[in-house]
Amino acid sequence: MIRVSNLLKTFPDRKERVYAVHDIDFAVDDGSFYTLLGPSGCGKTTTLRCIAGLERPDAGDIEVGGTVVFSSSRRTYVPAHKRDIGMVFQSYAIWPHMTVFDNAAFPLRVGGKKYSRAEITRKVEEALRIVELGGLEGRMATQLSGGQQQRLALARALVREPRVLLLDEPLSNLDAKLREQMRGELRDLQRRVGITTLYVTHDQVEALSMSNRIAVMSHGKIVQEDTPREIYRSPRTRFVADFIGSTNFINGTWSADGRLGRADTAFGPLEAQASQPLAAGEPILLSIRPEDVRLHQQAPPQAVNLIEGRIASVMFVGEFLDCRVDVGSQELRTRQHPTAQFQPGQKVVVELPPEGCAVLREDFASLSAPGNGAEAPPAAAAS
Repeated sequence: MIRVSNLLKTFPDRKERVYAVHDIDFAVDDGSFYTLLGPSGCGKTTTLRCIAGLERPDAGDIEVGGTVVFSSSRRTYVPAHKRDIGMVFQSYAIWPHMTVFDNAAFPLRVGGKKYSRAEITRKVEEALRIVELGGLEGRMATQLSGGQQQRLALARALVREPRVLLLDEPLSNLDAKLREQMRGELRDLQRRVGITTLYVTHDQVEALSMSNRIAVMSHGKIVQEDTPREIYRSPRTRFVADFIGSTNFINGTWSADGRLGRADTAFGPLEAQASQPLAAGEPILLSIRPEDVRLHQQAPPQAVNLIEGRIASVMFVGEFLDCRVDVGSQELRTRQHPTAQFQPGQKVVVELPPEGCAVLREDFASLSAPGNGAEAPPAAAAS
């Protein structure tokens, strides 16, 4: 497993220090797929590099596979080559002058442990079989497709049979179709091998489709950690709701004590369910996903949260109909079934089901660095 406690990493920026990773804590269970998700500059890659031993933290503790590899309080630091990890970089770092076999065998030949020729052959062939590159041992690495090079980088990371696999945006260099295919292949491979995996990405679809748990990062902090379904359906802040997919926001005021109640909005009272207890009169924000917005030509009986609107635009995108609806002075984005028939200018009744109305508190205004109160500029922090 991986355990990170109170991790802090800063970088010099002229006369100040930039807080790239700001006192974060998380744990990755044995055999699970855990993703650090966030925009560029949020600190996710810096966190991964600290775990790999490629960056030395300023403070905190890191445990990998049951071994403490860094502890500021105990003055422990295990160098990268002695940590029981395999790592795949964004660029794959494949040696172009080597064959597939030699690329995969490289960690075994340069590591501290000595292997016989027969052992190297057996381990390399097994690693290549796992990633479905068996039979290509003699091919030059430059003769592989993008997807094959990605699998070769995985084989090289797995050949030493590490306890932990670290992946730094390994699919970002692939085209959209191949990336979709490799998402499934990589997730299936991780399940078959059962290796503890920490994945870094800015791609929400990758995180949602592959992970057991996701930690969403912003300004060097983890702002929400949960299962993919909960991250998407029950975001806790505006940042998380807005970053994960598309959503509509409606300002309001909570009108009951607790989690069940309604929000008073410019469109009237809307029933909703909060993920955490709220006080009556507290300012809130409703987040409604486009796929949760239902459009009707007439008001359905016994339905709640109904608002009159007018179709502003309609776009057919194959998998769904992207309809923009003017509701008062606000535009709501909706996704309707591709067979639905709506026309610009058409009057509709908009239904916002209570189970689709996520209630958010005000988002974090800023995240300040400890000690000096200075906010770490996002552009200066490592991604």
